[in-house]
Amino acid sequence: QVQLIESGGGLVQAGGSLRLSCAASGRSFSTYAMGWFRQAPGKEREFVSAISWSGDRTIYANSVKGRYTISRVNAENTLFLQMNSLKPEDTAVYYCAAKAGGAIWNRNSVYSGGYEYNYWGQGTQVTVSS
Repeated sequence: QVQLIESGGGLVQAGGSLRLSCAASGRSFSTYAMGWFRQAPGKEREFVSAISWSGDRTIYANSVKGRYTISRVNAENTLFLQMNSLKPEDTAVYYCAAKAGGAIWNRNSVYSGGYEYNYWGQGTQVTVSS
């Protein structure tokens, strides 16, 4: 089992930046592939970004590519999402997610489907004003 706790959300003006953190409990964080998802009011949850358990590979949704950066510090059991040039349409609850089962053969695998993740955080609200 792993618990994920997001933080760093808040209210920011368009063009501003925020850095989200996701703190994970347990000793296996370094073997979990991780992802960020978001859900805006009245919309379905959508993929934002993901990183392999090795940290060597990352992917992004087209809507955030070039503006967001995902990273992880395994020694601190923490996942990050640096969000720059924020837009009002980025407003959503942001969730981090973890996928267990890391092994040598999938060290660079990344996952964009929410169904692929085993654990989810409670979410942190990001609101971007125009």
